[in-house]
Amino acid sequence: MNANELREKTPDQLKDELANLKKESFNLRFQQATGAMESTARMRSARRDAARVLTIINEKAAAAAKTES
Repeated sequence: MNANELREKTPDQLKDELANLKKESFNLRFQQATGAMESTARMRSARRDAARVLTIINEKAAAAAKTES
């Protein structure tokens, strides 16, 4: 997931994306606990993608607050 692609999305789309990534992260943790996980690298990328989405959400919120004042 690329940050430039995320910047093109609306805040609602970003929130949906974040929810999906958190669900995926939960499922991956569950797979790890049960021993069914195939790729442990996906946990790291899902966590980083979620952080990336949160960063873009915060950037958009800061930009909106700056234009209001």
